[in-house]
Amino acid sequence: MKKNLGIRLYLLPLFLMVVALLPACKKNIEGSSNPPVITSVRSYVASPNDTVLTSAVPKGQWVVITGHNLKSATRIEFDGVPASFNSALLAQNSAVVQIPQIIFSTIDTSKLYTLKVTTTGGSTSFAFKLGPAAPIIFGISDVFANPGDSVSLFGANLLLIQNFVYGGTKISSFKSSMYGDTLSFLMPAVTSTRLITVTTRAGTVLDTIKATPVVSWISNENPSMGDSVYIYGQYLKGVQSLIFAGTAITTFTVSKDSKSVGFVAPALSESGPVSITTSYGTGTTPYNVYTPTYLKNGVIENMDGSGVLYADYGGNAPGWGDGIGGIDAHINNRYGWFTETTAFNGVLGTNHTMFIFVNTAVLSGGSSNGGIILASNQWVPVANLTDAPGQWALKMEISVPTDWDGGALDIKTDVPGYIYRWEPSKTGTAYKTKGWITITIPLSSFRASDPVLGEGMGAALTNITDLLGPKGQTGAYLYRHNYAAASTKTGFYCAFDNIRVVKIK
Repeated sequence: MKKNLGIRLYLLPLFLMVVALLPACKKNIEGSSNPPVITSVRSYVASPNDTVLTSAVPKGQWVVITGHNLKSATRIEFDGVPASFNSALLAQNSAVVQIPQIIFSTIDTSKLYTLKVTTTGGSTSFAFKLGPAAPIIFGISDVFANPGDSVSLFGANLLLIQNFVYGGTKISSFKSSMYGDTLSFLMPAVTSTRLITVTTRAGTVLDTIKATPVVSWISNENPSMGDSVYIYGQYLKGVQSLIFAGTAITTFTVSKDSKSVGFVAPALSESGPVSITTSYGTGTTPYNVYTPTYLKNGVIENMDGSGVLYADYGGNAPGWGDGIGGIDAHINNRYGWFTETTAFNGVLGTNHTMFIFVNTAVLSGGSSNGGIILASNQWVPVANLTDAPGQWALKMEISVPTDWDGGALDIKTDVPGYIYRWEPSKTGTAYKTKGWITITIPLSSFRASDPVLGEGMGAALTNITDLLGPKGQTGAYLYRHNYAAASTKTGFYCAFDNIRVVKIK
């Protein structure tokens, strides 16, 4: 019995030592000293949508890396870019991690499409196609650039480019912007087609060189014979024909940057659109020009006496005109409704019809004066009241023969809530014209008031009926307002004609 007891006492320390070593053995078994293994990458969503991923576009999404020996991860890289992770989300057979934001123009491309996990036991790499989406082309900076000029394609995902062909010529030297939104190159000497091909690691985009003329705006849409008219837009090079209000213009000059065409207006007899044709196609305005006729072509007031006009000449009212619609003018200083032309005419435009003018004095801070009241008329057809406000515009011919510096021309309708502030001198330069010009005010430019920024400086108009009422019919008020604390530097001497609303898109 003593012998057996001695053996037991001898073995007891050995047994306790083995028991003490068991946690360490278990830890080694769990993989801290074994290299990691990756078997798949899955979506981090509930089953059954936790599908295996073979590719992805990095958008900050969460994924689950599955495999073995992952719990002791010290670094996880996607395309060589380290990801931040929480060790609490690491398990022996899985690691939950967020894909990092990756700027593909800055990465080591030898590590592209790889997922690497490093643990205390080693590291492993796994093929995972993580990259930008397929390329997209939006446009080109200058279709008409000369050979050797710097130009750029605009688009998205213009990165990791493998092949680039412009107009049938392979471009071997090019540069992508950091985020792949531009692709810069030198215009080739020869273009045999209009095809553009860009192939990246993510795919290929095919596009054509587009240069259909675009008419953005016109200096004077209602010119008299002999007026200078300028049409502004894009892709106005190589003009083959120009039609203005149904009349062919045979003599014109295209600017060097191909962004404007100038001509001297002939005698016009009818309303019609503007059309410019080049070898790339024809661009036509969705609205008519030369629109002097009351209640036609969107005209809501043309000052020719068809509508009601009341002009207060210091208490000597000339009376009311006949017809419906019209204006009621209240001007503090000199004001009128007349056909004199010497003060307002110039090289950009003349006016031999009747028009309204205002001539107001310097405005003190925070005050307003002058005013033209447009009686109620149909601004937008009922069928178009659900259109986006940016599809329609308020247009008018104006002439400002002397410097206008300070204050705004405010325009508001009879429906309260929105206002447009025209403040051309706000840029710091006094404003004036060289005769009659056309101004275009998209209805989307009318804005609500803001409690901090002020009247007409809040949210933009989103529904036409909020400006014109449920039937698209309203009156309006045009007046001058000084929003500054100091007085304006000048008064306001301006003439108005052919106020109209037209569809511009």
